[in-house]
Amino acid sequence: MSGLVSLNETIALLVLAVGLAMVFGNGLALVKGSRGEGPDGQTLYAGRAWFLLVAGVVITIWAVASLIG
Repeated sequence: MSGLVSLNETIALLVLAVGLAMVFGNGLALVKGSRGEGPDGQTLYAGRAWFLLVAGVVITIWAVASLIG
């Protein structure tokens, strides 16, 4: 496209943002959960947090590869 930012690049940047948010959010939940600093009455599902963190890493790598290539 001849525009300032192409649609493909915009979508890749949005996917990158989602992936990084998944990594950061679940990583923070795991760190705070291991310290016992979570919200009162809430339980940490560590398996789900690890799964979503790994999924976020995969999404982030995919988005970076799309932006580079």
